Parts: sequence; C-alpha cells; structure tokens
Amino acid sequence: MLRCFVLIALPVFSLFALAAESAAAPIEPLNAAPVATAPVNPELQHAPPQQWIGITQTPYGPMMIQLAPPPPYRDYQMNRIITPEEKKRWLQMAMPMMANMMQMDAREAMNFFVVKYRAKPDLTFDEVVESMKLRANQVNLKLVGSNLMWKDFKAALNDDSGPRIEIFSFCDIAVGRDLLRIIPEMAAFLPCRITVMEDADKNIWVMTQDWDVTWLDMAGPHKNIPPELRNGVIAVREKMENVMRAAVNGEL
Repeated sequence: MLRCFVLIALPVFSLFALAAESAAAPIEPLNAAPVATAPVNPELQHAPPQQWIGITQTPYGPMMIQLAPPPPYRDYQMNRIITPEEKKRWLQMAMPMMANMMQMDAREAMNFFVVKYRAKPDLTFDEVVESMKLRANQVNLKLVGSNLMWKDFKAALNDDSGPRIEIFSFCDIAVGRDLLRIIPEMAAFLPCRITVMEDADKNIWVMTQDWDVTWLDMAGPHKNIPPELRNGVIAVREKMENVMRAAVNGEL
C-alpha cells in the first residue's frame, strides 16, 4: 500500500544523494591533484547537533550522518516535528550536492523517477484500464480510488485540448500496515498509484513512480527496516509491475 513509490521517500532521497554525488565529481585526468575539501558553512558549523545525528565534511560539502541508534519507538509512534531551522540546515547540505544534477532538463530529471510502458497500438484506453483492474484483483492489490483528471480539465478549466488521463490508487493492506508501524509519516505517500495517459500522438502509456527499494542497497545498511518488511515492499513493487505489463498487453 505504497504510492509508487512508496518507500519512495527513502529510495528517492538515496538516489538523489548518490546520483548527485556522482554528478558532482568531475572526470579528472589520472595525474590530477586531489579534490579540495569544501569550506565549512558557518551556519552548519555552529548548528546544534541532534543526539544521534551529526555532520561530516566531504569533498562535495557537508553530509549528514547517523552517529548512534535513535531513541526506542513504539508501533505507530509519530516521529518528532522537524523545525523549519533544521530543514533549512538539511537543505543547505543537500542542495550543493544536487546542484549539478538539477542542471539537467526538468523533463529528463523527472524521467529517472518513473517507470512506464507503452500499450500495444491496437488496444483502446478502456481495454488497458480493464486489463489493469483485472490483474490487480488477481494479485490482491485493492483498488481504493480513481481520479479522472482529464474530465477536470474540461469541467474546471474549460480545456478540451488535454489528453485522456486517469489515475488509479491501489494498496496492499498488510504491507501498508507494517510500514506505518515503523514510519507513520509514510501515510503521506499512500496508496500506490498507476496512471494511464494518452500522449501527444495518442499512444497510451501506463506509468508509476519508481520506488524500487533495492536502490537502498547502494546506500548501505538499512536502518530499522526488518527483512520481512523489505521483502513485502519488494513484493508490492513486483505486483505493480505485473499489473502494468498486463495492462499494456491487454491481458484479460
């Protein structure tokens, strides 16, 4: 029961950090001098540290690191409120690393966070949707809502030029419950979503946010994510993939 993407905050931020760090490192000749360490940001230098969070310097700027385990928590216990000042300090650390990545065209940058498939040309929009719903039912993904966005274009904006776009929400109740026990804030990202959309050439696409949690394997150990929950989240990702492929192939 994750909005595609779902553990989507964790993997997306991990991917941002990894991709941005890679993009920030220019390709040097073999005999090039070592990269100079960036100067310490005075605001970061004097920022009060969290009990289990610290800041370390890297060639690409200051990085936030976890120094010790966080305090014990109970099931469904909401985390502390992060103050605007803390968010500002976090952004001061994150933005320099992401600067090079953000020089990429916005269309191309967003494309990295989406998984999409084009439907067979002989399928109608309604046939794609029907196949999607049937396969979701077969793999026990519950349809919990839909948004006929293209109709709102017409009704609210008097815009008849937009293509047909419909967004469908699905959930896996068991995985969603287990995830919220550990990270209640993930409720803001629920449920999973699959979008069916016509493009400028009337091709039909099925897409979702790519929240593949195996991205986290590149970032190191997983903090407080039990193996069974991680496997459950991967299973939901596989179900979403199954549903999308059935939709674009018209499998009934």
